[in-house]
Amino acid sequence: MSAITPCLWFDTQGEEAARYWVSLFPSSSITSVQLWGPENPERQGTPLMVEFVLDGRPFSALNGGPEFTFSEAFSLQVDCADQAEVDRYWDAFVGDGGQESDCGWCKDKYGFSWQVVPRILTELLADPDPGVVSRAMQAMLTMKRLDVATFERVAAGR
Repeated sequence: MSAITPCLWFDTQGEEAARYWVSLFPSSSITSVQLWGPENPERQGTPLMVEFVLDGRPFSALNGGPEFTFSEAFSLQVDCADQAEVDRYWDAFVGDGGQESDCGWCKDKYGFSWQVVPRILTELLADPDPGVVSRAMQAMLTMKRLDVATFERVAAGR
């Protein structure tokens, strides 16, 4: 079976971003770094391709130049067990030069988009009671960083 590996395009910060992300997630590591060779004298000896694993999943970072940048059209969702996990990831992404957005979305200092989502929200949005789903959705639409206590209250109908 073929493997699918997301490849993220950077100008020059691929290795830096990979090392930063690997420091945040368990079961993560840099697996290889290939350098530019003489075919690109301006970048020779600097990272070209970085292979890394985030939480057990393979990724690549390509330092291909400034032609392309990230957009919200592609993001990674972080499934968080509780508020402490939400806060840890949110603070890491936003607090270190990133930018918060609505509904649990944020960008890190590299401009990459993340969705930091507590597991309770996923559960509430799949609830068979349409009232619970509606209250959870309405609550989410008012937030930037998602708040577990608020979701617990709306689940209880308060």
